Amino acid sequence: MSYSSFISRNARRSVCQCKRRWFTTSSRRGAGEVRIVEVGPRDGLQNEKTSIPLPVKLELIRRLSGTGVRNIEAGSFVAPKWVPQMANSAEVLNDLLGYPPLAPVPIAYNFLVPNLKGMHNFLNAVESSASERGSAPITSPENPNAPPTPPPSPPPEKGETGEQAPITSTEDPNEMPSSTSGVNDSVQPGQSSMGSNNMEVSLFTAATEAFSKTNTNCSIAESLERCKPIVSLAKSRDIRVRGYVSVALGCPYEGPDVDPHKVAEITATLLEMGADEVSVADTTGMGTAPKTQELLKALFAAGIAPKDLALHFHDTYGQALVNAVVGLEHGIRTFDSSVGGLGGCPYSKGATGNVATEDLVHCLHSLGGHTGIDMEKMAEIGAWISKELGRPNDSRAGKAILARLSSV
Repeated sequence: MSYSSFISRNARRSVCQCKRRWFTTSSRRGAGEVRIVEVGPRDGLQNEKTSIPLPVKLELIRRLSGTGVRNIEAGSFVAPKWVPQMANSAEVLNDLLGYPPLAPVPIAYNFLVPNLKGMHNFLNAVESSASERGSAPITSPENPNAPPTPPPSPPPEKGETGEQAPITSTEDPNEMPSSTSGVNDSVQPGQSSMGSNNMEVSLFTAATEAFSKTNTNCSIAESLERCKPIVSLAKSRDIRVRGYVSVALGCPYEGPDVDPHKVAEITATLLEMGADEVSVADTTGMGTAPKTQELLKALFAAGIAPKDLALHFHDTYGQALVNAVVGLEHGIRTFDSSVGGLGGCPYSKGATGNVATEDLVHCLHSLGGHTGIDMEKMAEIGAWISKELGRPNDSRAGKAILARLSSV
């Protein structure tokens, strides 16, 4: 497998004669620039059995904010009876708005809003916080993740050759700095400005009917209808929207063979209604390299550009990094991960945590990629939060880095 897009310039010269893959994106990004969405504070904590104190959550977000990561899932406005760990998300949002953490780069803090009530609760929390401290915008005046032009609905059964070019906008909404330091001129290291940060929302649907009915008590079509007013309201407030498609590579109820064309259809529908990005999620960790490639082929054949996608892998069967590299080979430059490998899904028994941020970043950096993330800081956070939760640290790279540092 060629990693020519992610190795050093000198090494690239030695493989320049290699045949170029036909399945690459039509508008290539800068060499090795990859965006990490840290999902630990939300997706990582939601499945923990013991109650997590608010100060621990805030400290986790504060520490993560200092690593150079640019996107952090901070909470969820879901009914506490379903996900008790997210019950204090309004307090988390209020703290982020009133006392933004010190950070070397602007950060987008994301909150899941599973329905219109959740969206209203999010907005109420924002307005309540604003009234306490004086009005302030919650979106960046120059959004680095500007919305793309959405694609049309995917054509049926087209794309076996993958020759249809992406038809979404060609501007890169997620351009990263070339330096691994992640420093941005707008916010200097050790500083923080809520004016340079922004708040975002995310919503989700599922790729199978069984999971949708179990998770949201409605069909896929009904869940998409529920998404429309959420997106519309967010756009009226200039709030960026992220979509999720759960169980895209395997379902705990319908099995490992999820139709990739159905996933593409749902993804295109979310983009058409105004979602700025869609994270396609292997919620169960059943995904394999061939299945990931088949899924990406279907998504691209539907006219969806790689830059409008993110990939979200769980490491249940130890395949998350392999699948991520497949995504890299096919032009994906945004990946979700969780510090210390935190996570799981309340509605997917047996699914283990998300791919560990430390492991994913180590893999990307070893291939010449740039994430802007300080690996040593991230490893220290993984060890700290694992100890706070009384659970093993599931990041192999993180533990190796800490062992090396302790021996120096």
